[in-house]
Amino acid sequence: MRLIVTTFVGVVLGFFIGVSFPSLSLTKLNLPSSILPSMDLLHVRESGDEKTWQPVNSISSRSTEAQNVTNTSKIWVPSNPRGAERLPPQIVAAESDFYLRRLWGNPNEDLKSKPQYLVTFTVGYDQRMNIDTAVKKFSGNFTILLFHYDGRTTEWDEFEWSKQAIHVSVRKQTKWWYAKRFLHPAIVAQYDYIFIWDEDLGVEHFNAEEYIKLVRKHGLEISQPGLEPNKGLTWQMTKRRGDREVHKETDEKPGWCSDPHLPPCAAFVEIMAPVFSRDAWRCVWHLIQNDLVHGWGLDFALRKCVEPAHEKIGVVDSQWIVHQTVPSLGSQGESHDGKKPWQGVRERCRKEWTMFQDRLSKAEIQYFKAREIGSSNSTVH
Repeated sequence: MRLIVTTFVGVVLGFFIGVSFPSLSLTKLNLPSSILPSMDLLHVRESGDEKTWQPVNSISSRSTEAQNVTNTSKIWVPSNPRGAERLPPQIVAAESDFYLRRLWGNPNEDLKSKPQYLVTFTVGYDQRMNIDTAVKKFSGNFTILLFHYDGRTTEWDEFEWSKQAIHVSVRKQTKWWYAKRFLHPAIVAQYDYIFIWDEDLGVEHFNAEEYIKLVRKHGLEISQPGLEPNKGLTWQMTKRRGDREVHKETDEKPGWCSDPHLPPCAAFVEIMAPVFSRDAWRCVWHLIQNDLVHGWGLDFALRKCVEPAHEKIGVVDSQWIVHQTVPSLGSQGESHDGKKPWQGVRERCRKEWTMFQDRLSKAEIQYFKAREIGSSNSTVH
Protein backbone atom coordinates (compact mmCIF):
# COMPACT_ATOMS: atom_id res chain seq x y z
CA MET A 1 0.00 0.00 0.00
CA ARG A 2 2.85 2.38 0.82
CA LEU A 3 4.44 1.67 -2.61
CA ILE A 4 1.18 2.36 -4.43
CA VAL A 5 0.58 5.63 -2.59
CA THR A 6 4.15 6.77 -3.25
CA THR A 7 3.85 6.01 -6.97
CA PHE A 8 0.54 7.84 -7.26
CA VAL A 9 1.86 10.92 -5.47
CA GLY A 10 4.93 10.91 -7.77
CA VAL A 11 2.79 10.79 -10.92
CA VAL A 12 0.56 13.65 -9.74
CA LEU A 13 3.53 15.73 -8.66
CA GLY A 14 5.26 15.12 -12.00
CA PHE A 15 2.16 16.17 -13.90
CA PHE A 16 1.85 19.50 -12.10
CA ILE A 17 5.55 20.20 -12.52
CA GLY A 18 5.25 19.46 -16.24
CA VAL A 19 2.35 21.84 -16.87
CA SER A 20 4.04 24.56 -14.81
CA PHE A 21 6.94 24.93 -17.27
CA PRO A 22 6.76 26.14 -20.95
CA SER A 23 7.24 23.51 -23.62
CA LEU A 24 10.83 22.92 -24.63
CA SER A 25 12.19 22.62 -28.16
CA LEU A 26 15.39 20.73 -28.85
CA THR A 27 16.27 23.32 -31.48
CA LYS A 28 16.20 26.04 -28.81
CA LEU A 29 18.28 24.21 -26.25
CA ASN A 30 21.90 25.24 -26.05
CA LEU A 31 23.34 21.76 -25.71
CA PRO A 32 27.01 20.89 -26.07
CA SER A 33 28.05 19.78 -29.54
CA SER A 34 29.21 16.49 -28.09
CA ILE A 35 25.58 15.68 -27.19
CA LEU A 36 23.75 16.98 -30.32
CA PRO A 37 25.05 14.45 -32.87
CA SER A 38 23.74 11.61 -30.80
CA MET A 39 20.26 13.22 -30.86
CA ASP A 40 20.05 13.78 -34.64
CA LEU A 41 17.29 11.93 -36.42
CA LEU A 42 18.32 10.04 -39.51
CA HIS A 43 16.74 10.12 -42.99
CA VAL A 44 17.18 7.41 -45.64
CA ARG A 45 18.31 8.77 -48.99
CA GLU A 46 18.33 6.40 -51.98
CA SER A 47 20.70 6.81 -54.90
CA GLY A 48 20.42 4.01 -57.44
CA ASP A 49 20.88 0.76 -55.55
CA GLU A 50 22.63 2.41 -52.60
CA LYS A 51 21.08 3.79 -49.42
CA THR A 52 22.74 6.47 -47.34
CA TRP A 53 21.72 7.89 -43.98
CA GLN A 54 21.55 11.64 -43.67
CA PRO A 55 20.69 13.82 -40.62
CA VAL A 56 17.25 15.37 -40.91
CA ASN A 57 18.56 18.73 -39.73
CA SER A 58 20.83 18.94 -42.79
CA ILE A 59 17.78 18.52 -45.05
CA SER A 60 15.51 20.91 -43.19
CA SER A 61 18.22 23.57 -43.11
CA ARG A 62 17.76 24.22 -46.83
CA SER A 63 14.01 24.60 -46.35
CA THR A 64 14.58 26.93 -43.42
CA GLU A 65 17.04 28.99 -45.46
CA ALA A 66 14.54 29.36 -48.31
CA GLN A 67 11.80 30.29 -45.85
CA ASN A 68 13.98 32.95 -44.27
CA VAL A 69 14.66 34.48 -47.71
CA THR A 70 10.98 34.58 -48.70
CA ASN A 71 10.10 36.12 -45.36
CA THR A 72 12.28 39.12 -46.16
CA SER A 73 11.39 39.58 -49.84
CA LYS A 74 8.49 38.50 -52.05
CA ILE A 75 9.16 36.66 -55.32
CA TRP A 76 7.92 38.51 -58.40
CA VAL A 77 9.38 37.71 -61.82
CA PRO A 78 7.60 39.64 -64.64
CA SER A 79 9.46 37.62 -67.30
CA ASN A 80 7.84 34.38 -66.08
CA PRO A 81 4.76 33.09 -67.94
CA ARG A 82 1.55 34.87 -67.04
CA GLY A 83 0.29 33.62 -63.69
CA ALA A 84 3.68 32.24 -62.63
CA GLU A 85 5.25 35.54 -61.60
CA ARG A 86 5.36 34.48 -57.94
CA LEU A 87 7.54 31.46 -58.67
CA PRO A 88 11.34 31.35 -58.89
CA PRO A 89 12.24 30.91 -62.60
CA GLN A 90 14.15 27.67 -62.03
CA ILE A 91 10.98 25.84 -60.91
CA VAL A 92 8.73 27.06 -63.75
CA ALA A 93 7.81 24.27 -66.21
CA ALA A 94 6.38 26.37 -69.05
CA GLU A 95 6.22 23.57 -71.62
CA SER A 96 4.95 20.00 -71.71
CA ASP A 97 4.88 17.06 -74.12
CA PHE A 98 3.06 13.87 -75.11
CA TYR A 99 5.83 11.51 -73.98
CA LEU A 100 4.47 8.50 -72.11
CA ARG A 101 5.97 7.91 -68.66
CA ARG A 102 6.08 4.99 -66.25
CA LEU A 103 4.41 4.86 -62.85
CA TRP A 104 7.59 3.49 -61.22
CA GLY A 105 11.35 3.95 -61.21
CA ASN A 106 13.35 7.14 -61.65
CA PRO A 107 11.79 9.84 -63.88
CA ASN A 108 15.08 10.45 -65.71
CA GLU A 109 15.06 6.82 -66.85
CA ASP A 110 11.50 6.83 -68.25
CA LEU A 111 12.24 7.68 -71.87
CA LYS A 112 14.34 5.45 -74.07
CA SER A 113 13.88 7.97 -76.90
CA LYS A 114 12.18 11.30 -77.53
CA PRO A 115 10.33 11.52 -80.86
CA GLN A 116 11.17 14.67 -82.80
CA TYR A 117 7.92 14.92 -84.73
CA LEU A 118 4.19 14.72 -84.07
CA VAL A 119 1.49 13.43 -86.42
CA THR A 120 -2.21 13.77 -85.64
CA PHE A 121 -5.18 12.19 -87.42
CA THR A 122 -8.81 13.03 -86.73
CA VAL A 123 -10.50 9.67 -87.14
CA GLY A 124 -13.56 7.50 -87.05
CA TYR A 125 -13.35 3.76 -86.52
CA ASP A 126 -14.68 3.07 -90.02
CA GLN A 127 -11.44 4.45 -91.46
CA ARG A 128 -9.21 2.30 -89.25
CA MET A 129 -7.60 0.32 -92.08
CA ASN A 130 -6.65 3.48 -93.93
CA ILE A 131 -5.19 4.99 -90.74
CA ASP A 132 -3.30 1.78 -90.02
CA THR A 133 -1.66 2.04 -93.44
CA ALA A 134 -0.89 5.72 -92.94
CA VAL A 135 0.62 5.31 -89.46
CA LYS A 136 3.03 2.69 -90.77
CA LYS A 137 4.51 5.36 -93.05
CA PHE A 138 5.72 7.22 -89.95
CA SER A 139 8.80 5.96 -88.13
CA GLY A 140 9.34 5.61 -84.39
CA ASN A 141 10.62 9.18 -84.49
CA PHE A 142 6.97 10.31 -84.55
CA THR A 143 4.47 10.54 -81.72
CA ILE A 144 1.09 9.31 -82.97
CA LEU A 145 -1.97 11.22 -81.73
CA LEU A 146 -5.51 10.21 -82.72
CA PHE A 147 -8.52 12.50 -82.26
CA HIS A 148 -11.69 10.37 -82.23
CA TYR A 149 -14.85 12.12 -83.41
CA ASP A 150 -17.01 8.99 -83.04
CA GLY A 151 -16.14 8.14 -79.44
CA ARG A 152 -14.66 4.72 -80.30
CA THR A 153 -11.16 4.32 -78.89
CA THR A 154 -10.56 0.95 -77.23
CA GLU A 155 -11.34 -0.94 -80.45
CA TRP A 156 -8.17 0.51 -81.95
CA ASP A 157 -6.09 -1.75 -79.72
CA GLU A 158 -6.34 -4.37 -82.46
CA PHE A 159 -3.34 -2.48 -83.88
CA GLU A 160 -0.14 -2.88 -81.88
CA TRP A 161 0.97 0.71 -82.56
CA SER A 162 -2.28 2.00 -81.06
CA LYS A 163 -1.24 0.85 -77.60
CA GLN A 164 1.56 3.44 -77.63
CA ALA A 165 -0.45 6.17 -79.34
CA ILE A 166 -2.22 9.06 -77.62
CA HIS A 167 -6.02 8.91 -77.92
CA VAL A 168 -8.32 11.89 -77.37
CA SER A 169 -12.05 11.32 -77.74
CA VAL A 170 -14.74 13.99 -78.03
CA ARG A 171 -17.76 13.20 -80.17
CA LYS A 172 -18.65 15.10 -83.35
CA GLN A 173 -15.76 17.56 -83.37
CA THR A 174 -13.41 18.61 -86.17
CA LYS A 175 -9.64 18.46 -86.30
CA TRP A 176 -9.31 22.24 -85.90
CA TRP A 177 -11.47 22.11 -82.78
CA TYR A 178 -9.09 19.48 -81.43
CA ALA A 179 -6.00 21.36 -82.56
CA LYS A 180 -7.04 24.54 -80.78
CA ARG A 181 -7.66 22.71 -77.52
CA PHE A 182 -5.00 20.01 -77.42
CA LEU A 183 -2.09 21.29 -79.52
CA HIS A 184 -1.18 24.45 -77.65
CA PRO A 185 2.36 25.57 -78.61
CA ALA A 186 3.56 24.88 -75.06
CA ILE A 187 2.31 21.29 -75.36
CA VAL A 188 3.96 20.51 -78.71
CA ALA A 189 7.14 22.52 -78.09
CA GLN A 190 9.30 19.37 -78.11
CA TYR A 191 8.47 18.59 -81.74
CA ASP A 192 10.31 20.08 -84.72
CA TYR A 193 7.35 19.48 -87.05
CA ILE A 194 3.62 18.90 -86.49
CA PHE A 195 1.51 17.02 -89.06
CA ILE A 196 -2.24 17.76 -88.76
CA TRP A 197 -3.87 15.36 -91.22
CA ASP A 198 -7.27 14.12 -92.32
CA GLU A 199 -8.19 10.44 -92.20
CA ASP A 200 -8.85 9.90 -95.93
CA LEU A 201 -5.35 10.21 -97.38
CA GLY A 202 -3.66 7.57 -99.53
CA VAL A 203 0.02 7.33 -98.64
CA GLU A 204 1.40 4.68 -101.01
CA HIS A 205 3.95 7.14 -102.41
CA PHE A 206 4.78 8.87 -99.13
CA ASN A 207 7.64 8.42 -96.65
CA ALA A 208 7.61 10.70 -93.60
CA GLU A 209 11.37 10.76 -92.93
CA GLU A 210 12.14 11.61 -96.57
CA TYR A 211 9.48 14.29 -96.43
CA ILE A 212 11.16 15.92 -93.42
CA LYS A 213 14.51 15.91 -95.22
CA LEU A 214 13.03 17.79 -98.17
CA VAL A 215 11.24 20.27 -95.93
CA ARG A 216 14.51 21.09 -94.20
CA LYS A 217 16.43 21.22 -97.47
CA HIS A 218 14.05 23.75 -99.03
CA GLY A 219 13.44 25.81 -95.89
CA LEU A 220 9.70 25.20 -95.69
CA GLU A 221 8.00 26.32 -92.49
CA ILE A 222 4.51 25.38 -93.71
CA SER A 223 4.04 22.63 -96.29
CA GLN A 224 2.01 19.71 -97.56
CA PRO A 225 2.64 16.72 -99.82
CA GLY A 226 1.66 17.12 -103.45
CA LEU A 227 -1.76 15.72 -104.40
CA GLU A 228 -2.39 13.13 -107.11
CA PRO A 229 -3.39 15.28 -110.12
CA ASN A 230 -6.06 12.90 -111.42
CA LYS A 231 -8.24 13.07 -108.30
CA GLY A 232 -10.46 16.16 -108.64
CA LEU A 233 -8.26 18.99 -107.37
CA THR A 234 -9.60 22.32 -106.18
CA TRP A 235 -6.37 24.30 -106.44
CA GLN A 236 -3.53 24.13 -108.95
CA MET A 237 -1.03 25.01 -106.22
CA THR A 238 -1.39 21.67 -104.45
CA LYS A 239 -1.22 19.58 -107.63
CA ARG A 240 1.81 17.29 -107.70
CA ARG A 241 4.49 18.02 -110.27
CA GLY A 242 6.54 15.07 -111.44
CA ASP A 243 9.65 16.97 -112.49
CA ARG A 244 10.84 18.42 -109.17
CA GLU A 245 11.16 17.91 -105.41
CA VAL A 246 9.25 20.99 -104.28
CA HIS A 247 7.32 23.87 -105.78
CA LYS A 248 6.31 27.15 -104.16
CA GLU A 249 4.20 28.88 -106.82
CA THR A 250 1.83 28.11 -109.66
CA ASP A 251 -0.41 29.60 -112.34
CA GLU A 252 -4.09 29.65 -111.46
CA LYS A 253 -7.16 30.61 -113.45
CA PRO A 254 -7.15 34.16 -114.90
CA GLY A 255 -8.09 36.75 -112.30
CA TRP A 256 -7.64 34.44 -109.32
CA CYS A 257 -4.35 35.95 -108.17
CA SER A 258 -3.89 39.69 -107.77
CA ASP A 259 -0.23 39.05 -106.89
CA PRO A 260 1.91 36.03 -107.96
CA HIS A 261 3.29 35.89 -104.41
CA LEU A 262 -0.15 35.63 -102.80
CA PRO A 263 -2.67 32.75 -102.46
CA PRO A 264 -3.76 30.74 -104.28
CA CYS A 265 -0.76 31.21 -106.60
CA ALA A 266 1.86 31.12 -103.83
CA ALA A 267 2.20 31.08 -100.01
CA PHE A 268 -0.62 28.55 -99.92
CA VAL A 269 -1.35 24.96 -98.87
CA GLU A 270 -4.69 23.31 -98.15
CA ILE A 271 -5.98 22.35 -94.70
CA MET A 272 -6.37 18.62 -95.42
CA ALA A 273 -2.72 17.63 -94.82
CA PRO A 274 -0.65 20.60 -93.58
CA VAL A 275 2.73 20.28 -91.88
CA PHE A 276 4.00 23.06 -89.61
CA SER A 277 7.37 23.81 -88.12
CA ARG A 278 7.35 24.45 -84.38
CA ASP A 279 7.84 28.20 -84.87
CA ALA A 280 5.14 28.49 -87.54
CA TRP A 281 2.67 26.58 -85.38
CA ARG A 282 3.17 29.02 -82.50
CA CYS A 283 1.61 31.65 -84.74
CA VAL A 284 -0.97 29.48 -86.51
CA TRP A 285 -2.42 28.23 -83.23
CA HIS A 286 -3.29 31.81 -82.30
CA LEU A 287 -4.86 32.34 -85.72
CA ILE A 288 -7.35 29.48 -85.23
CA GLN A 289 -10.69 30.80 -83.95
CA ASN A 290 -12.41 28.96 -81.10
CA ASP A 291 -15.83 28.88 -82.71
CA LEU A 292 -14.87 28.40 -86.38
CA VAL A 293 -14.26 24.68 -86.18
CA HIS A 294 -14.01 23.68 -89.85
CA GLY A 295 -10.98 25.84 -90.59
CA TRP A 296 -12.23 27.08 -93.96
CA GLY A 297 -10.32 30.20 -94.96
CA LEU A 298 -7.44 29.40 -92.64
CA ASP A 299 -5.29 28.18 -95.55
CA PHE A 300 -5.45 31.61 -97.20
CA ALA A 301 -4.23 33.26 -93.97
CA LEU A 302 -1.33 30.94 -93.09
CA ARG A 303 1.01 33.28 -94.93
CA LYS A 304 0.59 35.75 -92.06
CA CYS A 305 2.72 33.47 -89.87
CA VAL A 306 5.95 33.27 -91.91
CA GLU A 307 8.09 35.79 -93.77
CA PRO A 308 8.67 35.79 -96.69
CA ALA A 309 5.67 33.52 -97.11
CA HIS A 310 6.15 32.78 -100.81
CA GLU A 311 9.54 31.24 -99.99
CA LYS A 312 8.68 29.42 -96.76
CA ILE A 313 5.38 27.84 -97.78
CA GLY A 314 5.41 25.12 -100.42
CA VAL A 315 4.30 21.74 -101.73
CA VAL A 316 6.56 18.66 -101.62
CA ASP A 317 6.10 16.92 -104.99
CA SER A 318 8.37 13.91 -104.65
CA GLN A 319 6.51 12.71 -101.52
CA TRP A 320 2.90 12.77 -102.59
CA ILE A 321 -0.49 11.57 -101.39
CA VAL A 322 -3.97 10.86 -102.73
CA HIS A 323 -7.02 12.64 -101.34
CA GLN A 324 -9.66 9.91 -101.24
CA THR A 325 -12.48 12.38 -100.52
CA VAL A 326 -14.37 10.27 -97.98
CA PRO A 327 -17.23 12.48 -96.65
CA SER A 328 -17.15 10.92 -93.18
CA LEU A 329 -17.44 14.17 -91.23
CA GLY A 330 -20.65 15.09 -93.05
CA SER A 331 -22.34 12.04 -91.57
CA GLN A 332 -21.66 13.45 -88.10
CA GLY A 333 -24.07 16.32 -88.71
CA GLU A 334 -27.80 16.38 -87.97
CA SER A 335 -30.84 16.95 -90.16
CA HIS A 336 -32.19 20.46 -89.77
CA ASP A 337 -34.93 22.38 -91.60
CA GLY A 338 -35.36 19.52 -94.03
CA LYS A 339 -31.66 19.45 -94.94
CA LYS A 340 -29.60 16.29 -94.88
CA PRO A 341 -26.78 16.09 -92.30
CA TRP A 342 -24.00 16.62 -94.84
CA GLN A 343 -25.79 19.63 -96.31
CA GLY A 344 -25.87 21.39 -92.96
CA VAL A 345 -22.17 20.68 -92.43
CA ARG A 346 -21.20 22.00 -95.85
CA GLU A 347 -23.33 25.11 -95.37
CA ARG A 348 -21.58 25.89 -92.11
CA CYS A 349 -18.17 25.37 -93.76
CA ARG A 350 -18.95 28.07 -96.31
CA LYS A 351 -20.38 30.36 -93.65
CA GLU A 352 -17.24 30.01 -91.52
CA TRP A 353 -15.05 30.92 -94.48
CA THR A 354 -16.89 34.24 -94.89
CA MET A 355 -16.83 34.90 -91.13
CA PHE A 356 -13.11 34.22 -90.85
CA GLN A 357 -12.23 36.51 -93.75
CA ASP A 358 -14.41 39.25 -92.28
CA ARG A 359 -12.79 38.96 -88.83
CA LEU A 360 -9.28 39.01 -90.21
CA SER A 361 -9.98 41.99 -92.42
CA LYS A 362 -11.54 43.98 -89.57
CA ALA A 363 -8.70 43.09 -87.19
CA GLU A 364 -6.09 44.34 -89.65
CA ILE A 365 -8.01 47.57 -90.34
CA GLN A 366 -8.34 48.25 -86.61
CA TYR A 367 -4.63 47.60 -86.09
CA PHE A 368 -3.50 50.01 -88.79
CA LYS A 369 -5.98 52.67 -87.67
CA ALA A 370 -4.65 52.41 -84.12
CA ARG A 371 -1.11 52.81 -85.43
CA GLU A 372 -2.10 55.94 -87.37
CA ILE A 373 -3.73 57.45 -84.29
CA GLY A 374 -0.74 56.54 -82.14
CA SER A 375 1.64 57.98 -84.70
CA SER A 376 -0.29 61.26 -84.96
CA ASN A 377 -0.44 61.58 -81.16
CA SER A 378 3.28 61.03 -80.81
CA THR A 379 3.90 63.65 -83.49
CA VAL A 380 1.76 66.21 -81.67
CA HIS A 381 3.54 65.64 -78.37
